Amino acid sequence: MDTAPLLTTRAALLAIALAVVSAIVIADPADAVPLPIGQATLRSPQVPVSGSALQTFLNLTGENIVVGQDQFIGELLSSSVSYNSTYTIQFELARDTTGAVVGLYNGHDATPTLMPVFPANATTGWFAVATFRSLPTRGIVNVFDGNATPVGTSTYLGADKSAIGFYVSGPRGTFYSQDSRNPDGAAQSLFYRGTGLYAGTAWIAFEEQPLAGSDHDFNDHVLFVETIPGSLVPTLHSSWGQLKQRFR
Repeated sequence: MDTAPLLTTRAALLAIALAVVSAIVIADPADAVPLPIGQATLRSPQVPVSGSALQTFLNLTGENIVVGQDQFIGELLSSSVSYNSTYTIQFELARDTTGAVVGLYNGHDATPTLMPVFPANATTGWFAVATFRSLPTRGIVNVFDGNATPVGTSTYLGADKSAIGFYVSGPRGTFYSQDSRNPDGAAQSLFYRGTGLYAGTAWIAFEEQPLAGSDHDFNDHVLFVETIPGSLVPTLHSSWGQLKQRFR
């Protein structure tokens, strides 16, 4: 499959979205540069992925990813600078099969407040532009449907650009991008680095039921994530489990 039409469509939708967002929040030209791609570390051992659904999906996007070999440790996303710069990411609901809520949370909080982004009725193709700002620290999230029509805007005070986590929440529970927050410390999401024309982006594939009793296909929700402007790679932070150890 030729990736050019897909990339062109995403670029066009993003241009429309940014035109809308600019009326609400102006992106800082000093937008944070993410940490180098080389700092990403492959999971060891890799998490078994059952079935071919996730692999087929990524193949159709034009990615050169092997789902059982190319998982890396991300857990959280982060701006690489500490000064008062704006940090903006776009993330798309690239695949949705279960109708759960998808959102963000602060990965360094002991009991994180969930920040919903995509409601349960969101469908594949919806996307959001999230801008993290200071004074006061906050995240401004603009949500669009698959036609780039604005759906809503939310402001979350305290949203931390240094530790951006993702979650899905549905009838089977709430699951986090940090393994240690999940039942039995299980990996409920897998991070993959984009390749080729997608270099500098990331894919996050969620399993939306407790891993011990799930089908292990990691195909329930797939997010496509990138920065505006620049490139993005999930970075390795202390897990929630490691954070708890510091205070024992």
